[in-house]
Amino acid sequence: MKHFPIFLSVSGRRIIVSGGGDAALAKLRLLMKTEAHINVLAQIAAPEIHRWAAQGKLTLTNRAMDHGDAIGAVLFYGANEDAIEDARTAAIATSEGALVNIVDNLADSQFITPAIVDRDPVTIAIGTEGAAPVLARAIKADLEEKLPASLGTLARIGKTFRHAVDVLPFGAKRRTFWSDFYFNAGPSAMNQQGEKGILPSLETLLDKHVMTEQPEGHVDLVGAGPGDPDLLTLKARKAIDKADVIIHDRLVTADILELARREATIIDAGEHGFGTSTALIVKYAKDGAHVVRLKAGDPSASGRLDADIDAVVAAGISYQIIPGIAAANIGQRPTNRSLNSAVRLITRHDTKNCANLTDPALTIDGFAPRKVAYAKLMQNLYENHSQKEAL
Repeated sequence: MKHFPIFLSVSGRRIIVSGGGDAALAKLRLLMKTEAHINVLAQIAAPEIHRWAAQGKLTLTNRAMDHGDAIGAVLFYGANEDAIEDARTAAIATSEGALVNIVDNLADSQFITPAIVDRDPVTIAIGTEGAAPVLARAIKADLEEKLPASLGTLARIGKTFRHAVDVLPFGAKRRTFWSDFYFNAGPSAMNQQGEKGILPSLETLLDKHVMTEQPEGHVDLVGAGPGDPDLLTLKARKAIDKADVIIHDRLVTADILELARREATIIDAGEHGFGTSTALIVKYAKDGAHVVRLKAGDPSASGRLDADIDAVVAAGISYQIIPGIAAANIGQRPTNRSLNSAVRLITRHDTKNCANLTDPALTIDGFAPRKVAYAKLMQNLYENHSQKEAL
């Protein structure tokens, strides 16, 4: 990631635009949505810029930029559509403390302006670091179509109500309230009564959630598949997104864990099996959390599923099993009838603990019996495979 995405406060601060042509117009249409003081410096400016200046939307100075013009400015846009003039004005802006963007010049820009979906105060920024602007525009168009125009109004009024919602405990219960508002009660009130119905709907909804008991915990035993987020099942993605706590083994990839909510508790259980992760599952679920036990592959194949289920059932906690696509990308076909007659699942654990395969007392000719047995099994499978290929 070469560009770290942030939302910069520009309310009441100066933004300088050098240039008065098409490039400047494109930036100004976006910048005028902010609460910044916009100053345009251009010897020749488009009629639209003159009109916006007359309307008080920006300040226009009919000359080229000079030293002192960017003092106190937070951002500078070089939109002269001339490389030499852009370089000159950018040097002035940099020396006077402004962050610099030169239109269509990624290499010499200190920041980039993403594609933006505007549902103020809900703002979605989409950036590709200049690699694929057409892709950013396609994503923007898709989001514009899916997000209702009323979303900004709901968010704006909801923001004024946030302190009242502090009566709900932080975590699942508060999150459930806001989810109920934004996806059910809020849109319903907006459709029936318009903006005036939103605040009463918030008050009614809060009373309802205050009187509702703390939700019971739940456990999802989820298979993470071979490590590719695109190979997760839809149910697995939904479970990870909703989870308050994710307990995962060491083979679960960072790309999959990135799908979790930022406020979720993520616990690396590593290879510490035989009760450790199971106890954590029960502990968090009994506290009312939505727990996801995330296992690489499929939980029923290698995830001590029975032990986890027994513990969860004994604690009276609800659960569901979400399978993983365990062999999705190994490049082989385990069930190819022309090559394979059987599939065997082998574990190096016994019923008590992980066997010490380096103990000299457990070795044959310097090798552990399990390793010897495994080697013989692999040799037999290889020979069987080769014979069938020869046929």
